[in-house]
Amino acid sequence: MTDARPANPVILIPARMASTRLPDKPLADIHGVPMIVHVWRRAREAGIGPVFVACAEPAIQAAIEAAGGQAVLTDPNHPSGSDRIFEALAKIDPKREFDAVVNVQGDLPTLDPALIRRSLDPLAEAAVDISTLAVEITREEERTNPNVVKAVAAFAPGGSGIARALYFTRATAPANADGKSGPHYHHIGLYAYRRAALETFVKMPPGILEQREKLEQLRALENGMRIDVALVDTLPLGVDTPADLDRARALLAPGR
Repeated sequence: MTDARPANPVILIPARMASTRLPDKPLADIHGVPMIVHVWRRAREAGIGPVFVACAEPAIQAAIEAAGGQAVLTDPNHPSGSDRIFEALAKIDPKREFDAVVNVQGDLPTLDPALIRRSLDPLAEAAVDISTLAVEITREEERTNPNVVKAVAAFAPGGSGIARALYFTRATAPANADGKSGPHYHHIGLYAYRRAALETFVKMPPGILEQREKLEQLRALENGMRIDVALVDTLPLGVDTPADLDRARALLAPGR
């Protein structure tokens, strides 16, 4: 089988200041460095291609450029990160040289760069439009927590650790909440899009299930796009609250 893995990917990190639980989150200080700069550094360490931050505000752009990075200012009124990176992609690459986009959330300062590299593995299969990540749930309370999005995919034992996404949900799925009949998977919101897939996706109206579950990726599944999921063994820390920020500071403390 021919490997259809993208030859020239770019990493885009959408970032905006509007956060109700942690105001001005991208600029939150972690040992003298804004959080968004930590994320940008992790993305560069992945070594898969150029990294740009798609900013909603000039202050984020200034922070990235002060660190030596590249940033592009985008419309602050975009409804989602995918819309933001789509605008940024058009601005940085009018000649359409990048064939894939890895969308890394701007609130993952402790992200293992290996996860970014792993996100491209499902795109080796030509039929896959979008790829994403998941990790097996080991904490029992996560199985029933609606804030933990579950990826429903049939991973073959001893296989490649890649499977087609059948659904994403905030409910406990598949059935059997104790996990004894098989694992549940915590979805990690990091995506790799073929360029054409991103262009198609952002032009689609919000889906019925997307609006019900409040999960944007369901729009792609509702419209027949294929998403494959790659298993990883670590769950990155998403910083949404002051307590999360304290954890990130501890994890990134000098000398750790």
